[in-house]
Amino acid sequence: MASSAAKRYAKAAFTLGKERGTLDAWQADLHALGTLASNRDVAAFLRNPSVPREKKVAVMDSALPAGQPEAKNLVNLLAERDRLVEAPEIADAFDAMLRDERGIVLAEVTTAEPLSPEAQDMIAARLAKMVGKDVQVRMTVDPDIIGGIIARVGDEMIDGSVISQLRAMRSRLASAS
Repeated sequence: MASSAAKRYAKAAFTLGKERGTLDAWQADLHALGTLASNRDVAAFLRNPSVPREKKVAVMDSALPAGQPEAKNLVNLLAERDRLVEAPEIADAFDAMLRDERGIVLAEVTTAEPLSPEAQDMIAARLAKMVGKDVQVRMTVDPDIIGGIIARVGDEMIDGSVISQLRAMRSRLASAS
């Protein structure tokens, strides 16, 4: 969950991107910054109070070799306010706003094994048909579910995992005796 500050920065970037028709560029820039700041070593570097602000800005700017000037301005602003470590949250909040703008819902999908891109597309298509909106799938692998799929779209959860079916069967057998 993004902090309120991260949401404000994301909203400012979103508003600017919408006005200028650069939403996709903002998404790419924020994703690059978020990915870099998600690295444990980089995050520790950004949190270190003995590192000069200029060095922190230089490291973050390295993620934006072709980035738009406004994104580099955001890096400077975040550095001034000691909020560079919030870049992943800002990127996530921006992505949520962009999905909402484009009528796309996020589906958190868990499978026992990694799926091919084709299988992921098939799942996205089926979920889209169920919810009546375009679906973006975020995949997670959890071998503990044994097989099948668990999908969470908004408040709705679809549990087709083998482990869930086994638990239900155990419950039915226990209540039948």
